[in-house]
Amino acid sequence: MKLRILFAAAVIGAAGIAPVTAADEPQVVRQEMMKKVGGATGAMAKMVKGEADFDAAAVLAALTTMSEVAGGFGDLFPEGSETGFETEAAPAIWSDRAGFDAAIMQFKTDVDAGVAAAPADLDGLKAVFGPITKNCGACHEDYRQKNS
Repeated sequence: MKLRILFAAAVIGAAGIAPVTAADEPQVVRQEMMKKVGGATGAMAKMVKGEADFDAAAVLAALTTMSEVAGGFGDLFPEGSETGFETEAAPAIWSDRAGFDAAIMQFKTDVDAGVAAAPADLDGLKAVFGPITKNCGACHEDYRQKNS
């Protein structure tokens, strides 16, 4: 048995085929991307709430992270990834794909507007933060389900 496993591993390695791991699954990748967005949002929320000092460089980094995630986020929801890996993706993503794609595009537009604005003070951050978080909330309302 061990010889068969070693032989299979050698064949896979020689063929240049990397074994698929859970980290390669779209459900896992999109969860990691949402964690990045959550961290970026949280950093800016602390500034908006007065729990942290305003930091223009940190704001721009957070907005840039969110923009990068939004750029390819829709691709992480292929057919067949509706379940598994504790996904919170709602069935509406696939039944209302046009609406979901539009929500992602709106998020990208809002975040890119924030990057372009490059908030230089707290008021500037608040001006871009509101539309971004409103977009996040609306998308989560329609396209995210909580697992029990």
